[in-house]
Amino acid sequence: MRELMVQNTMSDGITVGKAYVISKQDMKADNYQINEQEIESEIMRYYDAVKEARQQLEEIARTNESKVFFGHLAIIKDQSLHDITINRIQNGRRNAQQAIEEAAYELYAQFDAMKDDYIRERKADISDVCTRIMKCLKKDKRNPFLNIVEPVILVADELTPSDTLMLPLERIIGIITKQGGVTSHVSILAREMEIPALVGVSDIMEAVSTGDMIAMDAEHGIIIIDPDDSTLQEYEKQAIHYQKIRNAEKELDALPSITLDGKSIRVCANVGNVEAVKKAASYHIDGIGLFRSEFLYMENDHFPTEEEQFLAYKEAAMLCEKEIVIRTLDIGGDKALHYYEFEKEENPFLGWRAIRISLELEEVFKTQLRAILRASAYGTIKIMLPMIISVEELNRAKEILNDCKKELKEKGHPFDEKIKIGIMIETPAAVLCAEDLAREADFFSIGTNDLTQYLLAVDRGNPKIKQLFNEFHPAVLRSIQKVINAGHAMGIEVGMCGEMAADERATKLLLGLGLDEFSMSICEMAKIKKQIRSINYKDAVEMAKKMLSAATMEEVMRHL
Repeated sequence: MRELMVQNTMSDGITVGKAYVISKQDMKADNYQINEQEIESEIMRYYDAVKEARQQLEEIARTNESKVFFGHLAIIKDQSLHDITINRIQNGRRNAQQAIEEAAYELYAQFDAMKDDYIRERKADISDVCTRIMKCLKKDKRNPFLNIVEPVILVADELTPSDTLMLPLERIIGIITKQGGVTSHVSILAREMEIPALVGVSDIMEAVSTGDMIAMDAEHGIIIIDPDDSTLQEYEKQAIHYQKIRNAEKELDALPSITLDGKSIRVCANVGNVEAVKKAASYHIDGIGLFRSEFLYMENDHFPTEEEQFLAYKEAAMLCEKEIVIRTLDIGGDKALHYYEFEKEENPFLGWRAIRISLELEEVFKTQLRAILRASAYGTIKIMLPMIISVEELNRAKEILNDCKKELKEKGHPFDEKIKIGIMIETPAAVLCAEDLAREADFFSIGTNDLTQYLLAVDRGNPKIKQLFNEFHPAVLRSIQKVINAGHAMGIEVGMCGEMAADERATKLLLGLGLDEFSMSICEMAKIKKQIRSINYKDAVEMAKKMLSAATMEEVMRHL
């Protein structure tokens, strides 16, 4: 029996089960030889991947004016690349991934031998096309979670947003990862799905093997590997007791979130798909404060069409029956699309992402806006723009929205003419320009995950400096106050959809600062509503004043 103590508690809960370990190597495709009987099917697999890659490039070429992608299309249509690859499969018994990789190197050598600089430089285009085909082959080849056939505690080095889309969530009873932090995607997913989770466990991959029994207390950060019988029985009892407490909290969830002195506060849910909306609707929510539309893009093999998005947003609106805030495509950073080639960036979190992508890929943006507008005829929908840093960006997005309204009117599609458009406040620039932005936006939602990262210059996914990532830093608190004041001065509501909204320690402070709406994972809602009901609003205002004058985090924590 071995016990690990962990500080990074990401999603509360107690669970007992067998470990299922996924290493980095498991996430990669194997290199292997094929036999003679497999040659024909491997060639077909290759051509299926080529077809998919070509469709991706054609879609990108339609939505991007860059000549680069037309060059990529010319390469993928050229039979010479495919002839070399097929020869490797037939005569070398290579699997399709190995074959395309070797074909690429053969073409590189041919290009390097040419005297023309322009032709030599096309080697990078060959590389991009071959990489795209290989990604299609990898996607087709294997899902590392397919062998999970019973309830397990998943142990992994790291889980990317794309990985989590493949998880058989109905069979995952716990998650432990070596990498990640409080605001990593896997942490957010675990809270949304009420799965106990611990991340940033540095030595977990060396300590556990598939099949090992694990007792896990995610609330207190305890992992026990191969527990003895008495410990196992004790944790099984604790798990049952914990679930009883959670069920009791859910019953209290029906009570309204009103302070002791009568101030009503909205408590909403953060969701990532229609299924999560359905689950949230079974709770007593005041609405959906954040619908992460990017997962509709990530789970597809193409940019979702207007009709596909319309049907998803319409269903979400009808299921919710209350206000729903749809955040437009927030891709980039740690979230990628396997069918769209992003240029490699030194600092992806500071690069081409979120609204920057939408404003550049205007047709993709308009497709989404038209779908949201059409869905607004079936419920109360708001539009929220991510990563806004300037009034110019907001105004440009509003111009595009107006163009979409005109297009829909011409086609006779009904929609909410007065649909509200708000923005995420998640950059220092947005904080400093909050007064100007409040004149143009219909509402604000503070994203404390990214805002804290950018204000403090701390990588929120780096376990080595996790102690520096703290929403109670005076700079973060003063920024929140500035944003709330700016919004209220212009008569617009200010909410929060970052992880701070779900932190019980922050509830009284945020109320005192004047926050109008808290939005969080549904599993966190009952405790926050209970906390709100125990607070006197006037006392919260006085406490917030003291907090804002604090010079250190230690002073802030003393006042909590």
